[in-house]
Order: sequence, then structure tokens, then C-alpha cells
Amino acid sequence: MALSAGNLNIGDTYEECLVEDLKRTQLVQYSGASGDYNPLHSDEIFTTQVAGYPSVFAHGMLTMGMTGRMLTNYVGDGRLKTFGVRFTSQVWPGDTLHSTATVEEVTVEDDDPVVKLKVETTNQDGKVVVSGYASARLDP
Repeated sequence: MALSAGNLNIGDTYEECLVEDLKRTQLVQYSGASGDYNPLHSDEIFTTQVAGYPSVFAHGMLTMGMTGRMLTNYVGDGRLKTFGVRFTSQVWPGDTLHSTATVEEVTVEDDDPVVKLKVETTNQDGKVVVSGYASARLDP
């Protein structure tokens, strides 16, 4: 059932688990899919001994992409009008990520009903790793 302006209320939330126990293999696969071969995401020796991080870590855009999938699962394909995030903390192998979309406003733009959402993705410790916003076209 598609979301409609009549069945949403300010403060309504939708939550999804994006990934349980993020694997290093997923980071390498994303490198290949995106063409982003920065060694911080796949080369443990470079990341720890040269760059000084405790381990390799996920691409910000991987986390954003998983968060975006949660949004389209909620509002439906082809309905997103805007989506933007701020990366607030790194995502490490082994992390489990949950994402929440919270209804902030239901309005009308260009004669179409639109929902405006606050978006947050957190790790297993409740630490926010992505915060942002989205808007989506609704059914009347």
C-alpha cells in the first residue's frame, strides 16, 4: 500500500535494520561497484600503519545507499524528491546498522502531497553514523 497524506502523522516513524555484522567483503564489493578504491576501505596495513586508523571502514556512500534503500522501502520506488545526509561517525566491519525515518511535515508542493522526513542511521551502540533529511511524493 502506497503512503498517502491521509495516513501519516507528524512523529510517525519507520525503522529498518540495514545490515547485521557488516563484512569486509561488503566493503570490497562496494569498492568495485562504485569505482572507489581508496585503500582506507580495503587495505588493513595501509589503514592502520600509514593512516593511523584502527581498521578499514565503510565508504560513507555505502551507508548512505543502504539508508536510501530504507527510504524507498518506506515511501516506494520513484517517489523520493530529495535526500541528503551528513556523515557523523565511521562505520566499521562488524557494525550492525539501523535506520529510522521520522515524519516531520506533510505538505503540498506543486499540487502534490509531500512528506518531509528526518533520517538517522545508528550503529549497534546507538551512535548516529548518518543524519539527514528526505522528502517524497505521496498519494493524495
